Amino acid sequence: MRAILCKELGPADKLVIEDIASPQPGKGQVKVRVKAAGLNFPDTLIIEGKYQIKPQMPFSPGGEMAGEVLEVGDGVQRFKPGQRVMGLTGYGAFAEEILVPETQLIPVPDGMDDHTAAAFSMVYGTSYHALKQRANIQPGETLLVLGASGGVGLAAVELGKAMGATVIAAASSEEKLAVAKEAGADDLINYAEDDLKDALKQRYPKGVDVIYDPVGDKFTEAAIRNMAWNGRLLIVGFAAGDIPKIPANLALLKGCSIVGVFWGAFTQHEPQTNMQNIMELMQLFNQGKIQPRISQVFKFEDYEQALAALTSRTAKGKVVLDVAGD
Repeated sequence: MRAILCKELGPADKLVIEDIASPQPGKGQVKVRVKAAGLNFPDTLIIEGKYQIKPQMPFSPGGEMAGEVLEVGDGVQRFKPGQRVMGLTGYGAFAEEILVPETQLIPVPDGMDDHTAAAFSMVYGTSYHALKQRANIQPGETLLVLGASGGVGLAAVELGKAMGATVIAAASSEEKLAVAKEAGADDLINYAEDDLKDALKQRYPKGVDVIYDPVGDKFTEAAIRNMAWNGRLLIVGFAAGDIPKIPANLALLKGCSIVGVFWGAFTQHEPQTNMQNIMELMQLFNQGKIQPRISQVFKFEDYEQALAALTSRTAKGKVVLDVAGD
C-alpha cells in the first residue's frame, strides 16, 4: 500500500510517498481502507516536530479520515468488513490503509459522502466540546469567533447559532467573512482593515461573553480586552503563529476565565462524554443545522499543495485529501 511518510522533520516538501507493508489488526483494532483524509492545522505542526504528539519516525501524518472496514481484530464488536466509518487517528491517515482503535471510529451516516465524513470529526468535535463543556455557552450570549473562515472557526459559527448565541465572525478578508456569513454569522469584523479592539468596543460596549480563539498572536489580547463580566476565553490554537502572552491582570479586571481546549486529550480522558457529543452532532447534521464546508479537495499526490493551503491560511473551510481516488 502507498503512504505519505515523514522520514525527517521539516516542511511538507520533506515528505515522500512510498510503498509499505499492509498493517495487520491487533486486539481491539480495525483495519480501514482510507477513502479520504481531512487536513487540520496540527498536521502542519506534527511533521515539523512542533506538536504535542511526536510519533516515532517514519510516520504518516493525518489526524482524521473516512473509509471502509477491511478487517477487524479480536474483540471488535461494533464494526464489520464493508462498513463505512470515519474517525480520529492522531496521525497515519495519509495512507491507503490504517489501523484504528475501535473506540475512535464512528459509523458514517446515510447521506454523508466520504469527503464530508473525512472533514467532520475534528472541527465539529473540537468546537462542540469548546462551546458545550468548556464555555457552557447559553442561549442569548454573544460569541466572538476569531479565524471564522477556517475549519474549526466555521464549525464554531454554525454550532454557536445552533446553540442560540449571537455570533460575531472575525476574519482577515471580505471573502472569508462572506463564507462565515453563509454559515450563519450575525455580525462581521474584518481585522485586516479594522482594529479588532476598537471595532468590538464600538459595537459591543458591554463586551462579549465567549471568545473562540484558534488564531492567537495579537488578536487574543485585543479580544479579551473586550470581554464581558464572567466571560470565557477559549484557547483553541495559534494559527497566526505566535503564542500570545496575555496580561494576567485582564482576567482579574474582567472577572473572566481563560480556558484551554484540547479536544484530542478530552476524547481520551472522557470517551463517554465525547461519544455523547458525537451523537448530538450527528443529530444536528441530520437536521441540516451543520454541514462541513469543503474549501478544496486534493489528489493524494498533491499533498504538498494541500498542506500549503493550511500554512498560507488561504483555505475557507476544510481541506480534504482524496486518498482512494475513486
